[in-house]
Amino acid sequence: MLKPPYLIVIGTVAIDELSTPFGVEQKVFGGSASYFSYAASFFTKVGVVAVVGKDFPEEYRQVLEERDIDLSHLEVLPGKTFHWKGKYETDMNSAITLQTDLNVLLDFKPKIHYSKTPEFVFLANIDPDLQLEVLDQVHGSSLKFVACDTMNFWIKNKCDAVKKVLGRVHAVFMNDGEARQLTGEVNLIKAAQYIHHLGPEYVIIKKGEHGALLYSHEGVFIYPAYPLETVFDPTGAGDSFAGGVMGYLAAARKVNLKTMKTAIAYGSIVASFTVEKFGLERLREVKRENFDKRLEVLKKICKI
Repeated sequence: MLKPPYLIVIGTVAIDELSTPFGVEQKVFGGSASYFSYAASFFTKVGVVAVVGKDFPEEYRQVLEERDIDLSHLEVLPGKTFHWKGKYETDMNSAITLQTDLNVLLDFKPKIHYSKTPEFVFLANIDPDLQLEVLDQVHGSSLKFVACDTMNFWIKNKCDAVKKVLGRVHAVFMNDGEARQLTGEVNLIKAAQYIHHLGPEYVIIKKGEHGALLYSHEGVFIYPAYPLETVFDPTGAGDSFAGGVMGYLAAARKVNLKTMKTAIAYGSIVASFTVEKFGLERLREVKRENFDKRLEVLKKICKI
């Protein structure tokens, strides 16, 4: 049996097709688990639980192997890799989905084969029924913290399952539109309170260029986004944000309000690099110290 890393992510590894005001890319390495794991690897070793098809390029695997990322749970099945095609117009906060091909994801049954449960687990944006299957596999004294993500499609079509997942995790990441859709509340504080009562101790609502909101029983905290002159490709920003947050927490080996607040600041910084180029290109250029430099700038901006 394999010794687990402190953190694992269950999500998608994809081949994307993107169009933004800055250009068109026919083939981009994407997927929630790809962005998450690459971002988290700046802080700790991370394992990927996902599936790809026979068409998955070897150079994409090598991109993940550049970092301290365990790919022992990256399955290869006959067929094609998950594919998403989308575009961004003037409003770079919102993606317009043009095509989604689940492909091998339709037959994906995640199985955790580590010698013991990893301490930190992130359920990225996949079918909530799959998230529940994973939750049934990760339990025991070694498990410290589980967080999840979701999206409007699952909230609309599998709302009950989404709520079941929320009842079994310590934290949830979702954007402001998803929070309002799930709760029926226009006010984000009320929406966060509603979600908090469903189960998660920490509710993290992403607001794109306007930062993030953290809700817990200890209070509400608002975080600004790092100011950027140009946003080139927002795809993967939310997954990179979550990767930065969870990577920092896993490295700290503990979760409390203090570590969570610092983790969200780092998540925001990691995401600020992701959006500066297509796919993972920008994250492949940066080093850990680059995050600290931007964090110091953000601290100065926020100082009263």
